[in-house]
Amino acid sequence: MRREQLLYVINGGFNGHRGLSAKSSGIEIWRIENFHPVPVPKSAHGKFFTGDSYVILKTTALKNGALRRDIHYWLGKDTSQDEAGTAAIKTVELDAALGGSAVQYREVQGHETEKFLSYFKPCIIPQEGGVASGFKHAEAEEHQTRLYVCRGKHVPFARSSLNHDDIFILDTSSKIFQFNGSNSSIQERAKALEVVQYVKDTYHDGKCEIAAIEDGKLMADAEAGEFWGFFGGFAPLPRKTNTDESKSTDIVPSKLFCVEKGEAVPIEADSWTRELLETNKCYILDCGVEVFVWMGRNTSLEERKTASNTVEELLRSLDRPKSHIILVIEGFETVMFRSKFDSWPQTTNVTVSEDGRGKVAAMLKRQGVNVKGLLKAESPKEEPQPHIDCTGDLQVISYMGQVWRVDGQEKTLLEASDQSKFYSGDCYIFHYTYPGEEKEEHLIGTWFGKQSIEDDRVSATSQASKMVEALKFLPTQARDSIARIYEGHEPIQFFAIFQSFIVFKGGLGTGYKNHIAENELPDDTYAEDGLALFRVQGTGPENMQAIQVEPVASSLNSSYCYILHNDSSLFTWSGNLTTSDDHELVERQLDLIKPNMQTKLQKEGSESEQFWDLIGEKSEYQSQKIAREAEADPHLFSCTLSKGDLKVTEVYNFNQDDLMTEDIFILDCHSDIYVWVGQQVEPKNKTNALNIGEKFVERDFLLEKLSTQAPIYIVMEGSEPTFFTRFFTWDSTKSAMHGNSFQRKLSIIKHGGTPVLDKPKRRAPVSYGGRSSAAAEKSRSRSMSSSPDRVRVRGRSPAFTALAATFESSNTRNLSTPPPMVRKLFPKSVTPDPEKLASRSAAIAALTAGFEQPPPARDFIIPRSLKVNRDVPKPKPEAISREDSGEALKPKPETIEEDVKEDEVEDDEGLPVHPYERLTTTSTDPAEDIDVTKRETYLSSEEFMEKFGMTKVVFSKLPKWKQNKLKMALQLF
Repeated sequence: MRREQLLYVINGGFNGHRGLSAKSSGIEIWRIENFHPVPVPKSAHGKFFTGDSYVILKTTALKNGALRRDIHYWLGKDTSQDEAGTAAIKTVELDAALGGSAVQYREVQGHETEKFLSYFKPCIIPQEGGVASGFKHAEAEEHQTRLYVCRGKHVPFARSSLNHDDIFILDTSSKIFQFNGSNSSIQERAKALEVVQYVKDTYHDGKCEIAAIEDGKLMADAEAGEFWGFFGGFAPLPRKTNTDESKSTDIVPSKLFCVEKGEAVPIEADSWTRELLETNKCYILDCGVEVFVWMGRNTSLEERKTASNTVEELLRSLDRPKSHIILVIEGFETVMFRSKFDSWPQTTNVTVSEDGRGKVAAMLKRQGVNVKGLLKAESPKEEPQPHIDCTGDLQVISYMGQVWRVDGQEKTLLEASDQSKFYSGDCYIFHYTYPGEEKEEHLIGTWFGKQSIEDDRVSATSQASKMVEALKFLPTQARDSIARIYEGHEPIQFFAIFQSFIVFKGGLGTGYKNHIAENELPDDTYAEDGLALFRVQGTGPENMQAIQVEPVASSLNSSYCYILHNDSSLFTWSGNLTTSDDHELVERQLDLIKPNMQTKLQKEGSESEQFWDLIGEKSEYQSQKIAREAEADPHLFSCTLSKGDLKVTEVYNFNQDDLMTEDIFILDCHSDIYVWVGQQVEPKNKTNALNIGEKFVERDFLLEKLSTQAPIYIVMEGSEPTFFTRFFTWDSTKSAMHGNSFQRKLSIIKHGGTPVLDKPKRRAPVSYGGRSSAAAEKSRSRSMSSSPDRVRVRGRSPAFTALAATFESSNTRNLSTPPPMVRKLFPKSVTPDPEKLASRSAAIAALTAGFEQPPPARDFIIPRSLKVNRDVPKPKPEAISREDSGEALKPKPETIEEDVKEDEVEDDEGLPVHPYERLTTTSTDPAEDIDVTKRETYLSSEEFMEKFGMTKVVFSKLPKWKQNKLKMALQLF
């Protein structure tokens, strides 16, 4: 802020700012009294008088920690020109006091912007009166019968005020009537009921009757007769008259003016571009309904106030007093403003100087102004949560893209051991089932690899849609959502479901193979005995991935760990910026990729020559983590698709009641796109839901460089998953009601706010606290040596192989060793009945039989739940704490029944026995001719039991990482 601006503010330019705290979200309002802003108490927010002018500050805290401010000045229809001018000037001053980043709006009574009205849902009803205008505020008196048209506007109480196009509210002493014009929509009628509820609560203390009158009902209807009795009886309604209120200014061609010495000087140009705007000037862009004032960063406070006065004079001269005036500062332009230009460079974040702001805050504080919160808040660092129950059942179908039969597609179910291993050249369908209250929740999605072909993507989408349709015919209705996911843009929910996820290069499908053959491309499909490099990433055992990349040095990154192997060698490489948690993820991924090979650890900067021989000559590589799309503040849009053209309207300060059952809405979170489809949307529009989402992404309405491969979820009303409802204060009973939007809200109002339910209430979401501290401690209990020269053997011992069939189930969902953490975000409310699950699978199979002919080797379409058999025993080894050492690390004996005798295992191995002292890595008399990677196997049975607290068979059953942990503690590793 310039010094002249600062001094103006301090010397009483905005007295009402004294006491303002802009540290968090909220609304503050001032009324103009004697040319000064006077704070309005919070209890009177939303109460406006027609003879007054107001300044309203709306502060919103964003996800990135910044504060977004919008300032509105509201002008009552009877306010004086002096008060209106003062409000406009004080708005500019308030913006200057807050750092010059707010968007400023002029609001004229009866023509307010949707954003302004969203602050005072469902409506504002201005009252007669004022301060400086000479009126006295209306005093409380006996209830008067009033007639309102939509948005709470008071109209003359006469039959001539009614028409067929609008909705009217007749407020009498004992009953409130809503008259629905025959040409009004269901959505408009439903929104008007919110105004009825507001009038009931505000003027009747919530105690009066409600009646809905349909245009065309005659006196035979009792309530209709009562309604028309207030107008002297029924009579035909006149046509709606054209007034100045209905004059459209949309057809006004856009014009650009430069403000020079208080005059608007036209600018001639073939097209509007950013280069036309100079940072030391102010400009006016007249677009008809919206008139923008652009103020350069280097303009003074007086120049900005002059520009504000100039645009007011311009509209008066054009006889357009109702147009919306929007003032924007350079660097903080709205999407609407930027969209008016043919070319606008990618927005760069313009930050207000913290040094200058600090000085401003100090000077204001000395003048008694509360400046708490004016300085930039530190961005909160929160770990993203999946907001989905991760204890469900997973089924994955590889979309092979082979020669199609009549139905045009084929699905092949993956084996359990391969369900988390995808190929970049293929497409996949996954079906995830998790428990809900009395109903199962389903998430069916498609995953498209970067190298996959378009035909496979189209067919996979079609097949997934048929699976969703099949779910609708189950004996018990299921809740289902659909997801479209591209490789490299997977959402947190996807990783939470799969937990350990691996992406191999190439593909196994016929479509991919044919594509590379036709285009004479090399086949780089992953081979276990070939050269391969994997980048390991993730946040923990419940969210870890291994992505195959090109095996060259430029693929390395100091912020990641890597796995490199060929047919005879295995290396792990740790960047200098990695942590112990990253190293743990490598250990876990090794158990999936190469569990039976030796591994050599390589630290960045001390790699062996053998490592570089495999990966090639050294070259420069990145050190910063790969940036992923972050979730931004959500925006809600209502959508209509007409003749292929998508039209959207943003819904500000949205809530659940804004979701109309007849419409389609899009919730844009930048990293994820949700398409919400109401139950009563026309069938042809329902089938276009994914198309609408894709068109929305392509159009990028918020000009935020939205990725065309952003995940898209199709959410059906009544089946909303928790990761969608978290953006609302959600009441699932509302979507469980009968009827259209108007009928539902009328039922709620008449029943005192209690919905009439059609289906049982879903459970309410609970906090996502993750695992217990004990379980978390288990996940932290492993460690690894970072010595680059250490060689050790990974794999399973004969004892493990002998007992695997006894202790493991082929249907076990978690495939890694050790098993990744399962983040139980909320407890199961029901335990699925195996018989019901079996009948569900049979029903799906029967219903989908007409969609396709399954492969000869399999006779099912959607597999049975992987968790039907709940009686399979699972080992639960004790965790060893990192802080323990030596004998203290000795675990308690585990009570696992053995079917194989210990002596038989030792005899099979035929190894000599040595005392413990000669087998340790620090022994002064080490045993000779032994395998140093299996020192423990040379102990006698008795000494093994004494040292390890368990038999050799039990030890061999433990995961490899835990075996190594125990061996390290006993100096045998």
